[in-house]
Amino acid sequence: MINISKIYAGHSTTGDPLRYGTSHGGAVSHSHHFKGHGVAKSAAERRPVVVWNVSKRCNLKCIHCYTNSDYSLAPDELSFAEGQRLIDDLAAFGVPALLFSGGEPLMRPDLFELAAYAVSKGLRPVLSTNGTLIDERMAQRIKDTGFIYAGISLDGIAETNDHFRGVEGAFINAMNGFRKCVAVGQRVGLRLTLTRQNVLDLDKIFDFLLEEKIPRACFYHLVYSGRGKSEDDLTHEESRLALDTICRRTRQAIESGVDLDILTVDNHVDGPYIYLKLLQEDPARAEEVRKLLEWNGGGTYSTGVGIADIDWSGNVHPDQFWQDKTFGNVRQRPFSEIWQDTSDPLMAGLKDRLPLLKGKCATCRFRKMCGGSLRVRAFRVYDDPWMPDPACYLSDAEISS
Repeated sequence: MINISKIYAGHSTTGDPLRYGTSHGGAVSHSHHFKGHGVAKSAAERRPVVVWNVSKRCNLKCIHCYTNSDYSLAPDELSFAEGQRLIDDLAAFGVPALLFSGGEPLMRPDLFELAAYAVSKGLRPVLSTNGTLIDERMAQRIKDTGFIYAGISLDGIAETNDHFRGVEGAFINAMNGFRKCVAVGQRVGLRLTLTRQNVLDLDKIFDFLLEEKIPRACFYHLVYSGRGKSEDDLTHEESRLALDTICRRTRQAIESGVDLDILTVDNHVDGPYIYLKLLQEDPARAEEVRKLLEWNGGGTYSTGVGIADIDWSGNVHPDQFWQDKTFGNVRQRPFSEIWQDTSDPLMAGLKDRLPLLKGKCATCRFRKMCGGSLRVRAFRVYDDPWMPDPACYLSDAEISS
């Protein structure tokens, strides 16, 4: 994640210590203070945020769904008792957060019992939902269970969203769900995947965020997985224009006094791009940002290190977009053991990827800042996880030392 509010607009947010080793805008020691909470000096010390796809079932038909979810129930879904054992292991392992995803996680009947059990073990549960099933009672239950955050997915305004979600009325229902969460005091924000179909609506989306007083939004770059296809991705020029809009609108909102937390996700190239923008606008600020981004490491500490995925059957994957690669199953071995086992060449490579990068990623002057971005995109396009990320939109001149 690239926190635009922090990196570009200089606005401190609650996630800064985890992402940039900072507190109140300044750097903190790279000590073990954050060990077990997502920040550490090396890959070996990090613990991943775990995405658990608790169910394949979903009430929508999103055209870019990375899990190919539908209304059917997976026959080998982890049971409640198996889920408890998984949570016990994750708690003992010290993961910083457990993200309940799907499908649509709210369609799993024992979701709240699993989340409550996670809370009882000291884990921080996060909910990733399409929001359409959230009524007043559901919102209160999300709040009472102890979810620290609920991310509600949208893919545009009104008809644009409904087209992507495959169900008429999905936008209205999702916004009703958002408002119900706000009404009960549940921390909530929006998630949007950038595609060629919705990128032209970015200004309208920011207008919507401000009108609805939505405090947090994550803009995801498309990852080619499941029903998400490369032909729906932005061109490199469109990616640059999208970042320009996101940066401009974020800074304008914050300078006008709005407490707004805006992030981009799944393309660590955004970090160097913002650094280059700041070099032209404010060189002193750019130097501060360079240090923060290099400390974070970008993709270096993402897939296989700082993010993990467990599907509804208990299979462990490098991240949620790489479910065709399995390192093991929690029914046979604890997640903590699977995650630390580097006998698989891919897992070993992800833990120490910089020496393996090829092409422009191998020689890029922003390797420490970007870390080769997202390896699964390279694998999808080149059948080689160490090739350049095809979504890198920086020019050869920009990346040359």
